[in-house]
Amino acid sequence: MQPNYSAARTGAVLAPAQHRVLRNTYWLLALTLVPTAIGAALGFNLDLSFIRSNPVLSIVATLAIFYGWIFAIERNRNSVIGLGLLLGFTLFMGLLLGPLLRVALGLANGGQVVMLAAGMTAATFFALATVATTTRRDFSFLGNFLLVGVIVVMLAVVANIFLASPLLHLVLCGVFVVLSSMLILYHLNAVVQGGETNYISATLSLYIAIYNLFSSLLQLLMAFTGQRE
Repeated sequence: MQPNYSAARTGAVLAPAQHRVLRNTYWLLALTLVPTAIGAALGFNLDLSFIRSNPVLSIVATLAIFYGWIFAIERNRNSVIGLGLLLGFTLFMGLLLGPLLRVALGLANGGQVVMLAAGMTAATFFALATVATTTRRDFSFLGNFLLVGVIVVMLAVVANIFLASPLLHLVLCGVFVVLSSMLILYHLNAVVQGGETNYISATLSLYIAIYNLFSSLLQLLMAFTGQRE
């Protein structure tokens, strides 16, 4: 997870190669919002109650599809197939987001909660993007820490499948907010520093971090500010 950086820029001026990767990453990241919105609309309206009938099996299957899809995207990241797989992946992630949005919008102040979560996510991303693209600092030292953090958090998520602790769930949401923010900074800085040269891989990493940031913020806001009808 820790790339070998080269001296890609001087001061805050990006080298042409890094500027191209960063520009393509931003454009593709914006494009992923379209299939995500479509998937969320489908998930919002579909009856997915069968998932709750066997939550352990459903989560295991979801994780298998999630990581299998990521593996397929990375294997094809240098071709148009990788692009298609990425857009399909964001459609799938939107589908998973739909039920959460349905619960959120079922609150008396659901619309405000969703908009606040989206606004906080956007503000966090733009703030971190500004830091990552203007600072001279190399954040590659975060790589090992973030790798360990992701592994520990995922193990905790799996453990909570069996524990079903609401308190642990909220704690994990808070950890996801911090970890996702650090991952956004890390991956953007990797593009700027020349450690990431593939915009499909960069977009995939950033999309997952932004997705987790938004969904975690939304769940925290629902828990602490949501008003039941």
